[in-house]
Amino acid sequence: MHIEKAEMKDLDRVVEILRDGRNQLAESGIDQWQGDYPNVEHIQEDIEHGFAYLVHSDDHETVGAFAIVAAPDHSYDELDGKWLVDTDNYLVIHRVAIHSDHAGNGYASGLFTSVIDYVKENPNGVKSLRIDTHEDNKPMQHLIEKYGFTRVGTLHGVYRPEETSYVYEMPIQ
Repeated sequence: MHIEKAEMKDLDRVVEILRDGRNQLAESGIDQWQGDYPNVEHIQEDIEHGFAYLVHSDDHETVGAFAIVAAPDHSYDELDGKWLVDTDNYLVIHRVAIHSDHAGNGYASGLFTSVIDYVKENPNGVKSLRIDTHEDNKPMQHLIEKYGFTRVGTLHGVYRPEETSYVYEMPIQ
């Protein structure tokens, strides 16, 4: 498995992976991503700003996508909770999806391991990694906690008015 930055030529593939992720969530009864988030404009902005990444299998097939967004992330302006690290130097993992054709092959775990290891080995001033997920997305909550993130609070109505998300943080030492 390897990770690389997405380019504008990858837009359709990233959109396809995230739409598949939306469908997986719906099939699991999770009301995350069921509105207009994430949409094509979000993905275009991610690519233009260098935030979008692709996950590739060892045989170079694109199996997943995610974004790493640099601070400030205004999604967290209304955090109901308290950060472990009071800093403006953080990165946020957003919009993680592994295509259903490749689910269960360890790609999500590999993604987390790769991102965490890279940031820890090359902190460049980054003091923490942050991530959030829908209150009903138990599989993602499990994955986030498995990799050492601590739940620090909640967000209410950031992505959709009726939606609550759990927010996690991992200090980078």
